[in-house]
Amino acid sequence: MEHTFLLEPGRWKLQGNWLEREAMPIAVRGAILIAWSNDDWFTMVMKLTFPNSEMDQVSLQYRGRLIGGERQYTFVLQHTQLDRVEGEGWVTPDSVVQRYWAINDRQRRTGFETLYRLNSDRYHLSSGIMAGHHLTSAMEATLDRH
Repeated sequence: MEHTFLLEPGRWKLQGNWLEREAMPIAVRGAILIAWSNDDWFTMVMKLTFPNSEMDQVSLQYRGRLIGGERQYTFVLQHTQLDRVEGEGWVTPDSVVQRYWAINDRQRRTGFETLYRLNSDRYHLSSGIMAGHHLTSAMEATLDRH
């Protein structure tokens, strides 16, 4: 079974929980759109909303390059909480793993995401954002392809 998330254009629905230090989990819902150009560049747009919460929407806009047959890629990201971000990703046999860091950020914020393939239409996402050495937020969610 090959990866479908990120490696193929498509639409995904996200549903799960957002966690912050010393707070109860917050329900999170989202939509993800992935598109590819003919020259191995991808764009991914993710919008996260928090129903029944006063938390603001989070938007992420990725642009990266993964040359066919390679397992590693780089990307830039515009993130509503972190501003300008750079990152790298690996496509492993069962997961897509990403790590990123905010540019010119005094708090030294970084993040990570692991998308574990359950089947070709469903992935499990585990992610977190850190400031220095401390985890400040995490998200666990299921992604379903539409």
